[in-house]
Amino acid sequence: MTSEDKEPNISNNGARERVYHASRLLKYRRPFGAQPEGGTVELYLECPSSATEVTLCYTYGLYSFSYHEEPMTGSDALYRVELMLPDESGLLFYWFRFTDEEGTTQYYVAEGDTRFGEGRLSDCPPRVGPDEDKYPYAFQITVYDKDFHTPDRIKGAMIYQIFPDRFARDDHFSYDRMVSSSDRTERVYHKDWYEDVDIYGKPETGYLACDFYGGSLEGITQKIDYIKSLGINLLYLNPIFEARSSHRYDTADYMQVDPILGGNGAFAGLVKACDERGIKIILDGVFSHTGADSRYFNKFDRYDGTGAYKSFVEGSESPYRSWYNFWNTEDGNPCYDSWWGFPDLPNVNEDDLSYRKYIFGENGVVRTWLGRGAGGFRLDVSDELPDSFIRQMRKTIKRNTNGEGILIGEVWEDASCKCSYGSYRDFMFGNTHDSVMGYTFRHIVLDFLCGYISAEVMDSRLEGFRERYPAEAYYSIMNLVSSHDVPRIMTMLSKPEDSDSREVQKEMAVSSSQYSDCARLARIAYALQIGYIGACCLYYGDEVLMEGYKDPFNRRTYPWGRLTGRQEENLRYIRRLARLRNDNGCLKTGYYKTLLADGDVFACLRYLVDGKDYFGKESFGSERIVLLINRGEKPCYLAVDDLGSELTVQQVRHAFVSLTDSFFVRGINGGRVTCGLPPRSFVFCIL
Repeated sequence: MTSEDKEPNISNNGARERVYHASRLLKYRRPFGAQPEGGTVELYLECPSSATEVTLCYTYGLYSFSYHEEPMTGSDALYRVELMLPDESGLLFYWFRFTDEEGTTQYYVAEGDTRFGEGRLSDCPPRVGPDEDKYPYAFQITVYDKDFHTPDRIKGAMIYQIFPDRFARDDHFSYDRMVSSSDRTERVYHKDWYEDVDIYGKPETGYLACDFYGGSLEGITQKIDYIKSLGINLLYLNPIFEARSSHRYDTADYMQVDPILGGNGAFAGLVKACDERGIKIILDGVFSHTGADSRYFNKFDRYDGTGAYKSFVEGSESPYRSWYNFWNTEDGNPCYDSWWGFPDLPNVNEDDLSYRKYIFGENGVVRTWLGRGAGGFRLDVSDELPDSFIRQMRKTIKRNTNGEGILIGEVWEDASCKCSYGSYRDFMFGNTHDSVMGYTFRHIVLDFLCGYISAEVMDSRLEGFRERYPAEAYYSIMNLVSSHDVPRIMTMLSKPEDSDSREVQKEMAVSSSQYSDCARLARIAYALQIGYIGACCLYYGDEVLMEGYKDPFNRRTYPWGRLTGRQEENLRYIRRLARLRNDNGCLKTGYYKTLLADGDVFACLRYLVDGKDYFGKESFGSERIVLLINRGEKPCYLAVDDLGSELTVQQVRHAFVSLTDSFFVRGINGGRVTCGLPPRSFVFCIL
């Protein structure tokens, strides 16, 4: 049962001898979860009656922390304290201290993977410093800006991610025109859309991720009805700005769409087609570094004007010189700061005001692309950008879109307490991002589907994030199971042996004996994306079970015209689930409750209250939908009343008859219904 909806019961009948606090149960902490600044929180601790000096210990802040202690009061071994939270956003960590009957100081601290957020005893206090090993853990309260609001468009959204070069050529594609669009001799061009990605490059350069297939923005436009058939309302494009490589994270010109993609005119056409279908475009913004081969750095003199590199080497003037950090080695050779040591990706100094003017100014990058119809940005490597830079990005987007522009951050870890460069980061408090990419969701779901963790652990970890993230951000998180930076889900479900060899990775394929099993598990992953809280992000090709291990094999071309029967079947399945979500607001922004988490079996409820969603807005469709999952290799059977009061006999019969051929009733005896799920299956029950 979800703690948020459980009625608190603070009564004590006699002294208790255990020490207990559970951060997700309203009996021990209320209200549930992250809290707005300036609010109050009640904390309760069960502690033996023989204990003395029962104390709440806490520290709060963000870039610096202050430590405090508060005596707890109570009777019958239940101790209480009420805290008024800080009036500015940040983190509050807490734990408990008491003296036992032997005079020993004990601490009650948080513990991972527990059902209700309960902790454990420790002989030492938690470690919470940004550079410390975080064990033992502290309990956490995320304190966010009371005015934090994310656009309704992103909450529970259906997102489609496209790697532009590999999605679709347009009807006017010309190989000769693609080759002649650039004089970069290191590029490799594919005539055949269906040949595999290059892993060698030109002999004189080696691999540089510079192979091109000619996918274009017009190609996406021509497939826009296909995209819409997947229920999509947000289109996330990997970088489209001019660059040397096919991934385009080495930006050459922020103001121009790459000529191979069709230029700025093709973007205008795509925006028009998307607007007509209720779709907004999210652009990939790469602002921590540029390309060495760019009009800004211009190391290879491909662009007119003096770039920063030549400015440093020759001492000449350049408007971009201050963007980068240069120095000379002992032997006099020029050096510069670069992203993870890659010389093709020189880092920029994001605090440089001329750079910020170029990005955020009146005619800057952000305002220009918003003016051209973009609906927002996904920020590449957010943890490598200064918090102040991201705050300015958010303000610029919101001020120029009436608050409706979207900002998503690339953060792979827990964004509520992420540490980098010696500090906690301002990522989840309403000052920077609307939300982040759901790599944590992916990791948890894959661990469950691969059998590495139980449903109980999956639920505990998901509930932990729900507890720590503000609801505005959690309902907007970009939940994904594949992306351009990680192996595709079909490949991961086959449990491949890890290898850094591209030659080995190229040959990785799901075996015929594994294929059906992996496909069923992939459908469960998508069902979790559809049924769980957050935006559902579908990486192009996952709907037809594309395979691929690490980059560049997770960036293969979409197999237009060559889908197998099983791929077509899966595509129909994905469309069906997308319609289910778009037809029922409870699956987008409804309340959430875990009904069952036991071994291979997981069940959750999404629901409305008096026709309104979690945010108090009128919704549509069914009032309640239950998602039942059986990850296991054998059928599972469970009594309906094991799911609590959420299902009745009549509702189960209705769901069985009207929704699916995989959900079945084993027997109805004395009013007790036993329902079942085949191996590797799921069902949505509309109540």
